[in-house]
Amino acid sequence: MARSPGISPKSLLHPGFICAGATLLIAALVTDLMYWETSNGQWANLSAWLITAGLVLALVATIALIVDFIAGRAGRIDWIAFALVALAALLSLLNVFIHSRDAWTSVVPQGISISGIVTILLLMAAFNGWKVSTVRTTEIGERP
Repeated sequence: MARSPGISPKSLLHPGFICAGATLLIAALVTDLMYWETSNGQWANLSAWLITAGLVLALVATIALIVDFIAGRAGRIDWIAFALVALAALLSLLNVFIHSRDAWTSVVPQGISISGIVTILLLMAAFNGWKVSTVRTTEIGERP
């Protein structure tokens, strides 16, 4: 069986997508804070776009996690990390609807509060290296 150069057969796909999506969702907190300080509506628009893009990457990360399982790269689910990332995604879905409102109420106080909570959840998940599953190890007698 031919292997792709540079890609370990046991490397996971989903952590990179979780990290990229988390970066966008955390950046939304920064743009929410900028809107709170300046009242410039473009910051609120940017927050909505960052949250939307972060949610799209969360969907891609979910598909990558499924591919990791099908390909046999993923082992057991780390339920704590999975819950942190899933809760952050669900809160971000609510947050994008809040950010779709007009003017000040799109960010202050609910939008910025949810962005802060999502940031805390994602930073907690970062301690695990953005993995929501373990890497499947080779069993004795099994070919790598």
